[in-house]
Amino acid sequence: MNNILVDAAVGRSRTTLLIMLMVVLGGIAARVLIPIESNPNVEVPVFMVVAVHEGISPEDAERLLVKPLEVEMRTVEGVDEVRAFAYEGTARVLVEFDAAHDLDQALLDVRAAVDRAKPEFPSSAEEPFILEQSAADFPIIQVNLVGGEDVPERLVYNLAQEIRRDVKALPDVLDAELQGHREELLEVVIDPVRLEAYQVSSEQLLNTVIRNNRLIAAGSLDTGAGRIAVKVPSVIETAADVFDLPVKANGDTVVTLADVADIRRTFKDRQRYARVNGMGSISLNVSKRAGANVVDTVAQVKAVVERYRAELPAKV
Repeated sequence: MNNILVDAAVGRSRTTLLIMLMVVLGGIAARVLIPIESNPNVEVPVFMVVAVHEGISPEDAERLLVKPLEVEMRTVEGVDEVRAFAYEGTARVLVEFDAAHDLDQALLDVRAAVDRAKPEFPSSAEEPFILEQSAADFPIIQVNLVGGEDVPERLVYNLAQEIRRDVKALPDVLDAELQGHREELLEVVIDPVRLEAYQVSSEQLLNTVIRNNRLIAAGSLDTGAGRIAVKVPSVIETAADVFDLPVKANGDTVVTLADVADIRRTFKDRQRYARVNGMGSISLNVSKRAGANVVDTVAQVKAVVERYRAELPAKV
């Protein structure tokens, strides 16, 4: 039988070469069109509902947030299991559907159930949200920026932010999450001597900052050709907005926050750490979009990192 096949292939060499060419072209097309996955995208029939109410105990979260959600989720068609977790200030309800159930319809049903449960929540609770679970959410590559003890933290942080911005701009990248960094903030150190000199109380100073960090809606203005929304833009967006906050006015003289306090950029106290070979670092975890080619996406991320490598200080 083998000899017959060999003789047929040799005797019809043109047909054999044509078939082999078609197989090769088909393989090349498959390589280009079919995504390469280290972890193939699998639709997970699980949704998580998160409800937040700052300051309540786990017991109250169970009674006020979890139970209304559980009651409504049990009425949804196709639900296989409902698991709930209550924490301080937060409730999470995990809804698992049958594997054969239509996930698009399941998501609509879960949203409808959450809408039915919301009237049972306390009025001060935040808007609940739904998280879809996916096997493609795990990072495909991690970029680490390691700085020595004499390298300023802000330098490493700014570089990480720039790399993250360019990586997130890639079309195949879903998210790029920073880990091991400290959140940046403006620190205001009040000088009691200057407060006394300007006759400003600390309560007056605090109320000034709070009142000036609000977006105030002022209705609308009818111009005859249309309506224009009017608002007072008093939200703090830049460091200069903080420096120029008016604390006290006397005639043409205005005392600003910068006159009675020292304001400087700094970081919050550290709550998480990332280390590489025993040295502190800032890590960038990159995850791809569903259906994107993992090999090509990793290559694009590496190309972005290589562009920045020439700009890095010798000790980073």
